Amino acid sequence: MRLSILDQSTIVAGTSPDAAIRESLALARHVEALGYARYWVAEHHASLSQAGTAPEILIAAIAATTSRIRVGSAGVMLPHYSSLKVAEQFRVLEAIAPGRIDLGLGRAPGSDGLTAYALNPNADTASEHFPAQVRDLLAWLAGEPLVEGHPFRSIVAQPQGPTLPEVWILGSSNYGAQVAAHFGLPYCFAHFITDGAGTEEAIGLYRDLYKPSARWPRPVAAVCAWACAAPTEEEAERLFMSRALWRLGRDRGVYAPLPTIADALAYSYSDSERARIEALRARAIVGTGEQVVRRLHDLAATLGIEEVAILTTVADPEARRESYTLIAEAAGITTTRQAA
Repeated sequence: MRLSILDQSTIVAGTSPDAAIRESLALARHVEALGYARYWVAEHHASLSQAGTAPEILIAAIAATTSRIRVGSAGVMLPHYSSLKVAEQFRVLEAIAPGRIDLGLGRAPGSDGLTAYALNPNADTASEHFPAQVRDLLAWLAGEPLVEGHPFRSIVAQPQGPTLPEVWILGSSNYGAQVAAHFGLPYCFAHFITDGAGTEEAIGLYRDLYKPSARWPRPVAAVCAWACAAPTEEEAERLFMSRALWRLGRDRGVYAPLPTIADALAYSYSDSERARIEALRARAIVGTGEQVVRRLHDLAATLGIEEVAILTTVADPEARRESYTLIAEAAGITTTRQAA
């Protein structure tokens, strides 16, 4: 099982949002030293919860300060942008770090409706053109002509080079699975958004509908799952409470900074909130490194996949780094306790 990372540049209560960006840079170097395969950064806008508004810029900084790990987006929300501009951005990234760039594409706004409109005044119809945008983007990335009769057929996305970014389709519904299958692209399901609901259906649909492409003759599926490890089960459960309290807010449409552990433990939970947290805990991948890795292996085996990207949002940066260290050690991808 290949292990990778998703980082949302989470804003922790009581800290400045810009600190979350610098923490992303530090974490990328840490997990590269641990042996993780990829480091993906998310795109969110006008959010009090996540600071990562420009994945293409963060990818460039991470690629310039690492040497081995693949770096990419999870994802670029394509309806906000022109396909040509995204192709140019990721061709530049590929020139910075040849053979290490991933372009994960999503259709969701990563924001509210007003912010989506501010990013693209045609946002209300842009998502309808997502498949055509993907088609054009793939051609521009590869230096191939656009479809016959396309008004931009003569345009070339620079800088061209001998290697290409690795393109993924990301999603939390069957729609993304169908787009990925149609274009013969790898697909990653956002297990952490749905708490697992719909995962098997989407990946099954992806495989059933898959059309082989030159680069990907077989379907390649992965999931991104939330997980947290600590030296003891009790400590892992304590760290989990920050996410649990944040999720209660998200369920009500409140996207606030991640609560501190102290605030999460001191919060006065209602009976219904306690029931909701118990339901979250029952599905959460939480425990010691060995327990977490067993759950991840079980998930991968159930879905028949070879890669899991791990999202760990906890309020303490040191605890988050230790979580990734414990998981890497338990999975046998590293033996070191000290990372850059």
